[in-house]
Amino acid sequence: MSKDKTPSLSRSITSAVNEILDEGSSAVLATIVESRAAAVYVGAKIIVREERENVGSLGDGSLDEAVARFAPEFLKARDEAKLFKVHDFAPELEEFGDTKILFERIEAEPRLVIAGAGHVGASLARLAARVGFQVTLIDDRAEFVERQSFSEASDQSIKLISGEDWQALMREAIDNGRGVSVAIVTRGHKQDEECLRATLAARPDYVGMIGSKRRTNIVLEKLREEGFDEVELKKVRAPIGLDIGAVSPEEVALAILAEIVACRRGASGAALSSWRRT
Repeated sequence: MSKDKTPSLSRSITSAVNEILDEGSSAVLATIVESRAAAVYVGAKIIVREERENVGSLGDGSLDEAVARFAPEFLKARDEAKLFKVHDFAPELEEFGDTKILFERIEAEPRLVIAGAGHVGASLARLAARVGFQVTLIDDRAEFVERQSFSEASDQSIKLISGEDWQALMREAIDNGRGVSVAIVTRGHKQDEECLRATLAARPDYVGMIGSKRRTNIVLEKLREEGFDEVELKKVRAPIGLDIGAVSPEEVALAILAEIVACRRGASGAALSSWRRT
């Protein structure tokens, strides 16, 4: 690939990035930042997309293929960006061994849809917005999602929605489910059931429902009787959150968000100091 194609390639790369962000999927942008190999040049880029055709090229077909093979491993590691030498992941490509390639994750900001704007839901919305989630907070009580109740600067990004049709509101908010976590923290069985029906149909990345084991089991059993897929039902985190002994609404919100982050990052949620006890 010659350098004179850079402007058109840049447009293709930009277009692909925008498409990935719009559809809520993930991809890897690989850029050559240092190389002595004649076949490639610094600044060459390729985007490796999930189950889609790649965009761009690093200038050599074998190098493109090696990067494409390695991209899923990079995504699994959950790093935002990391620099590799080619021999780190494709030692057989001796010509490019010392070539340095920057791998960057392309992914929209994580989204959190919260059903229920009571004390826990409101606390969760505020906390999630502060750590970078795009938050949608839904309730059938208009007074619970008034903007004046979310007046802090960090709360302004929270999307507040009120309406009586929980299922329709949840379906619209969750959309295709990619990059979306859902926390169902409503005030009763009926609302839980309606929200969970819509949520399971959309198959978001994370689904959690608040309540005691008895309450959550009642809801899950009801949906099981209605014919919902057992695999999807088993994915529901219920009761929601990590066990941190939470009592206050703010502590419960912290426990919920901790589990969501752990799920998103592929972490266990175990104590970081646990290695010292083994």
